[in-house]
This record gives sequence, C-alpha cells and structure tokens, in this order.
Amino acid sequence: MSATGTTTTPSRSLFSQGYALPTIGMVAIVAVSAFQNLAMTTVMPEISRDLHGETLYSLSFAAPLAAGVPGMVLAGNWTDRAGGRVVAWVSAMLFAIGTAIVMLAPTMPVFLAGRLVEGFGAGAIDVVLYVLVARIFPEDLHGPVFAGFAAAWVVPALVGPALAGIVTDLFSWHWVFAGALVIAVAAFTLLVPTLGRLHPPAAELRPPWQCGRIAWSVGAAVAVLLLNVAPDLPVVARIASVVVGLAGAWFALRPLLPARTLSAAPGLPSVVLLRGVLAAGFFGSEAYVPFLLQAQHGLSASTAGLALTVAALSWAGASWVHGRLGERRLTAARAFGVGLGLVLVSLVAALAVALADLPVWVLVAGWFVGGAGMGIAYPRTSMLTLRFSTEGDDGFASSALTIADASGSVVGLAVAGLLFTAIGGRGDPMAFAAVFGAMIVIALVGLLAVRRLGPVPAPSFSAPDAPSSAATTG
Repeated sequence: MSATGTTTTPSRSLFSQGYALPTIGMVAIVAVSAFQNLAMTTVMPEISRDLHGETLYSLSFAAPLAAGVPGMVLAGNWTDRAGGRVVAWVSAMLFAIGTAIVMLAPTMPVFLAGRLVEGFGAGAIDVVLYVLVARIFPEDLHGPVFAGFAAAWVVPALVGPALAGIVTDLFSWHWVFAGALVIAVAAFTLLVPTLGRLHPPAAELRPPWQCGRIAWSVGAAVAVLLLNVAPDLPVVARIASVVVGLAGAWFALRPLLPARTLSAAPGLPSVVLLRGVLAAGFFGSEAYVPFLLQAQHGLSASTAGLALTVAALSWAGASWVHGRLGERRLTAARAFGVGLGLVLVSLVAALAVALADLPVWVLVAGWFVGGAGMGIAYPRTSMLTLRFSTEGDDGFASSALTIADASGSVVGLAVAGLLFTAIGGRGDPMAFAAVFGAMIVIALVGLLAVRRLGPVPAPSFSAPDAPSSAATTG
C-alpha cells in the first residue's frame, strides 16, 4: 500500500519466474496447431485429387472440428474433476495417433477416420490450454497470453504453407503430416513439466460426470457431420441429411452452451455466439481461398498458400495491438465491430475475385485485412469468457467457447460445401462466389449480434503494464 492509499503490484510478464515454462509450452502447442491447419488448407486440393474425394473436400476440414466437440465436453468435465494432467496426456496421444493415420492414409475413408481421431484429441487439449491460462496465470496476464497464442502463428505462417506446398510438390503430401507429428511430440514435451500444476479440486468440489452433456456432444458431432456428408449424397438423401443435421445440431448444441446462447443473451452467451459466428464466416471460406487460387488461377500449392501466410501474420500483429491498446480505448463492442467489419472486407474481396477474375493480389490483400479482423475479435472472446467464469466452472466455459468455435466452423464449411458442390465445383467460378457470398451473410449476422453483448464488467485486477489499465485502490 502506498502513502496515497493505492495498491501497487510488481510488474509481471509472461517470462517472469513461474510463468516462462508454461508460456513456452503452450505457445509451442498452438504453433503445432497452426502449422497443421495452414499445411492442411494448402495441400488439401492435392489430397482431394489424389484420394478421389473432391465432393468430401469440406468434410476433410469439418471432420476433426466435429470430433473435437465431444472431445471438448469430455475434457471440460474431466478437467473440472481431475485437474487436467491426465486429460492432457490422453488427448495428446489421440492427436498423435490420428495424425499417424492421416499420414499413412491410402484412401479417403481412412484419411477421414484419422482426421476424426486427430480432431477429438485436438479438441480436448484446447480445453486444457484454456484451463492452464485460467488457473496458472493472473488475470492481468490473460491478454498477453492470448496475444502470445496469436503470435505463435507467425513462424508457421511464414514457412508452413510454402513448406507444405514444396514438400507436396517434390515428394508427397504424406510427408507433410509426418513432419507435423514430429513437431507435435516435441511441443508436448515442453508442456509436460507444467501439467503437474493442474491439481485436482477437493473431493467435495468435484462436479459429477455429466453423462447427458457428453451424449449431447456426440449427437452434435453426428449432426454437423451429416451436414458435411450431404454434398456426396443423391438429391433426396442430401435434402434429408441437411434437414436432420440442422435440427440435430440445434437441439444437441443447446445443452452444451450457456443458456440462451443461440438467442444472443447478454454476457457470456453472446460472447460464445460471436465466437461461433466469427469462426463460421472466416474459416468456412478460408478453406476455399487456396482452392480458388489453384483451380482458377493455376497457382501451385506453395504459391497459393501465400494468402494464408499474410492472414496469419496480420492476425498475430492485430492481436498484439489489441493486447496493447487496453479496454478503455478498445471496448468489447468496438473490438467485435471492427473485427467483423474487417472480415467483411476480406470476404467481399474474395467474392470480387471469384466473380470478376480480378488479379490474385486483390484476394491476398483482402485476406490480410480479414486476418487482422480476426486478430482483434478472437482474443476478446477468450478474455471475456474467462472473466465471466470462475474456478470450478472455467472448464465448462472454456469448452463452451471451443465448442462454439468448432461448431461454427463446421456449419460454415457445411454451407460452403453444399453450395460449392451444387453449383458446379472446381470448374465453375460461380461455385466459389456462392461460398464467399454465403459467408458475407453470416458475418452480417455477427454484426447484429454485437448489439446484444450488454455491459462488460471491468477486470477484477490489472497490473500497471497490463492491457487493462484500471487502477486498484485500497
């Protein structure tokens, strides 16, 4: 306590004693995920040709996200009960096994089976990372941690798409996943010493097994997978699959999310919904960016990955700026509004390129802008989710956020895949235009949801050099 009655706190950073090793370990895990995602998006057009699975193109991206939903729910419940150490080990092993199956896949069904196993493990370990942030780092470091997660995309963004494309052009796409597996094992090794700090709660504080939520999560995964299988089915079966998938997703997701999420109730529900809308609009279309550049402009896999590289770099840079501006200058509503606005710019640019055959640089520049929008909006959803939750339910809140993220992406991919296949596929520019047009509509819905956010409580504590700079008085 100072003479003026103001509490002062020593300056802390992510690399202060006690925080450095978990920071490095978690950032390494995120970097692995970044490399895997960027590499997959870059080489998937080649994989779909090699394994004769173009009609299942969207499903290749949706399968791991859908499988991640039960992985997230189980991990959230299990982490609240056991602390997270065992959850991290099991999820990492499943991710490694799934990646190995993908690496060796001789057919599209085997490839998709590997993606399902890989996605279940990835979804579970995402929850562990959020819980690590909530339980090990003080609130004034949450913003910098999430900025660090965004920064973890920088190196993979610089080398990932090009490296994946070069390896695929010179050898085979199988070797891309072999490299990802090696990196994943090394990254998890860095995190191992920190896992022992995730102690289980006292016996009387442990929540029961939520068998109902776990069952609903499996139902949600099946429902959204039905949506993504639809493009490969005959017309009547396709319509039935879409109807059943939409209805199943609506009913199955409701128990997995905070009450009234789908109606954008103020507070945590609207934050979770915004995360899903952001994921649907951006990731539902990003899978088709390198596809458009390769199919319509004749670019190689390594060159087409340039759009992903610039978007990841702008995402990381905008996230860093977001962390430095502080909440007084960049309120939650303003962050979401600016973020969604920039994403809309990127989608309009992609639509224009598909319709008018504009130069490639227009799409690359547009995707750079969209990445910046995601870098502003995404970290704010993570920060507010932790602020609206407490220890004991942070596993549920974290899993809800990641479920919205994955489900939004899968629904966006399903819409994109249905439109793309129905209109004509790779050979028809209007198929790509339909994908980007639909994602524009989704982003506009997100802008409407921002109005439902409601009041956002101030952080309970902020260090002098933290992103939120409110003073703490005694």
